[in-house]
Amino acid sequence: MKIVFSTDQIYLHGGIEKVLAEKANYFADVCGYEVIVLTNQQKEKSPCYPLSKKIQTVDLGINYNREKSYFSWVNLKKVLNHIYQLNRFFYTLQPDVVIVSNFGFDTYFVPFLYKKAKKIKEFHSSRYFESQLRNRTTSFFKKKYYQLNDWVESKYDYLVVLNQDEVSCYKSDNAVVIPNPVTIPKVTANLMNKKVVAAGRIAPVKGFEKLIEAWKVVHAIAPEWELHFYGEDYLDTQKQLEEIIKENHLEKVIFFKGSSSNMTETFMDYSIYTMSSQTECFPMVLLEALSVGLPIVSFDCPNGPRNIITNGEDGLLAENQNIKDLAEKILVLIQKENRRTAFGLAAKVNSERFSTSVVMQRWINLLNS
Repeated sequence: MKIVFSTDQIYLHGGIEKVLAEKANYFADVCGYEVIVLTNQQKEKSPCYPLSKKIQTVDLGINYNREKSYFSWVNLKKVLNHIYQLNRFFYTLQPDVVIVSNFGFDTYFVPFLYKKAKKIKEFHSSRYFESQLRNRTTSFFKKKYYQLNDWVESKYDYLVVLNQDEVSCYKSDNAVVIPNPVTIPKVTANLMNKKVVAAGRIAPVKGFEKLIEAWKVVHAIAPEWELHFYGEDYLDTQKQLEEIIKENHLEKVIFFKGSSSNMTETFMDYSIYTMSSQTECFPMVLLEALSVGLPIVSFDCPNGPRNIITNGEDGLLAENQNIKDLAEKILVLIQKENRRTAFGLAAKVNSERFSTSVVMQRWINLLNS
């Protein structure tokens, strides 16, 4: 079987890039499929996450301007060349399956190119807020935009979403649920270090300012504990967060640690993982935290954490966007070492349902359906 993953790039740290590498490597090394990762703006940079030597990488060199809207003229004028190059590539390669991994222009025209291939569109973010906005919008243009998306999505053979809660957000009946896979390491965190970790793109949607506010409460009761953030800065969000840290006199206990290409190894040094996002679909970092036995405290935001965390068994779900509740639940695991240890053991066991072999069998079944 010949499989093409179509995406924008694979050189930046991110959940999509991490999951793509995990799946592509499995298809190539375990299944023996011919796998090609097709990008349109790799800019001659190396992949962020390791890829099997059996995988071929091809870049079309379209190079959209990521600092501008996709619908700006500087990007729109590149679309025809993108369509031409992509269509030529498909007819030359003749793939059996094309998987669109990101959300870019190729989302809109891949279903209509090279009809012999099965087309699959993956969705890695939650549509919870968009579905609410759809019901309220009175804009003619917005309604037409949503109708266009629905029509294009109906032309794919399958839409792969990450949890059951997301299925109702799609209008066509071709949505299937396949969660993200994670490699389960043999190692387990010992949970004795007085450090809590949060990870992800340093962006407003991650709600890190709420976690900093919660840490004021935590610090007053457990001043020896530290909070560390991992991730790349986005739109100077880190600078804004550093100001909040200074205002609350938390500079000696909250630190930004930059990016890590191996979060599994990084997590070994921590005792609790915490998440304060406004919305999450199926965050890889939660899977990776579970896989090393890290107990989790997270807002019960739509729609991902509740589909990963077993509340009261391997983690605690705080009322969504309730800073006080988030702080209190972090303190529960800080102060109750026995409960923290029990949660960690359960996390390791529960992560098995998301193991690469289990999840990838669902992908193999889908490809062979």
